[in-house]
Amino acid sequence: MRILGLALAAALAATGASAADFKISFQWGNIPLCRGGTVPTVPSPSFVLRGVPAGTTSIQFKMKDLNAPSFNHGGSGRLGITRDGTLPAGVFTYKSPCPPGGVHTYEWTATARVGNRVLGQAKAQRNYPE
Repeated sequence: MRILGLALAAALAATGASAADFKISFQWGNIPLCRGGTVPTVPSPSFVLRGVPAGTTSIQFKMKDLNAPSFNHGGSGRLGITRDGTLPAGVFTYKSPCPPGGVHTYEWTATARVGNRVLGQAKAQRNYPE
């Protein structure tokens, strides 16, 4: 992870991106459908980040069910990303989307930091199941 963080810092120093340019997208990937109300722990989706704020040394990911916001799905600790802004699937685990009785909308938030200071946040939403 330290190597990813160093590569991220070097790439971002050259971009000069601002917090307003920060965008995230994700793909659910091949996670199993949730059955029987038991929420499994699954590998993280793949993420693509664009316009990460200059000076960022780590990114933290957190998922929220917008239809049931009190359920804690978890997310990651602070991670580095690759030079091209991708984070492959399975880098961390979280509690799978498991909407009772249909489709829910889920939102991933990526928080860019340098040390403990937040430089920006980006959010992306998708339905599950799609």
